[in-house]
Amino acid sequence: MKIAIPVDEKTLESNVCVSFGRTPYFLIYDVETKESIFIDNSAAASTGGAGIKAAQIIVDNKANALLTPRLGENAADVLKPAEIKIYKTTTTSATSAKDNIDAFIAGKLHLLDEIHAGFHGHGGN
Repeated sequence: MKIAIPVDEKTLESNVCVSFGRTPYFLIYDVETKESIFIDNSAAASTGGAGIKAAQIIVDNKANALLTPRLGENAADVLKPAEIKIYKTTTTSATSAKDNIDAFIAGKLHLLDEIHAGFHGHGGN
């Protein structure tokens, strides 16, 4: 199983980025092999549609789950047909990507049930 997480830096100890579409990087973590790869988010510089483009990156990298603090409905609409489950990360400011991976594996993260309308260029950075 592959997990995708928006992160601020290319390290497992990085904070989870609060902005899915504008995150600098995505961490793709393989639960079976424990391999981590970091992908530059080419959507971050987009003038519009960053969430949709970022979601397509997750689909293209064949992730099975996304761990994120929040997500816009347009991005969710890209992920749902690919059957990518969306989980809400823990909200403590000192929580790293690794902490969230461990919480996910332990079954402590819940499905993200609050999909927002999106910022659509209104300060989602």
